[in-house]
Amino acid sequence: MASDINEITINYSEDDLLLVKELDKEILTKGAWSTIMFKYQDYDRKKEDYGPIKYTIRRYRKINNEYRQQSKFNISSIDQASKIIDALQKWTAEDQEAS
Repeated sequence: MASDINEITINYSEDDLLLVKELDKEILTKGAWSTIMFKYQDYDRKKEDYGPIKYTIRRYRKINNEYRQQSKFNISSIDQASKIIDALQKWTAEDQEAS
């Protein structure tokens, strides 16, 4: 486990094969409870290549100076990501108008 928020990664290897390849990350919040959004690809053993781009939002809790994953939400497609973006843009625009 990582002791620094910047060290957290979702890269995952087995037998020298990178099965989860992190492409990018954005740290959304820092602190005892931190939230990170990752862009990644899974390796498809049958195709011997990486699959489509996916996204995940993960929450980490710092316990005994180590960040431990507490929860995650996987966004399984670009279409689903676009729908989330659209909803958030609509809501934030409405909230800005109301305030």
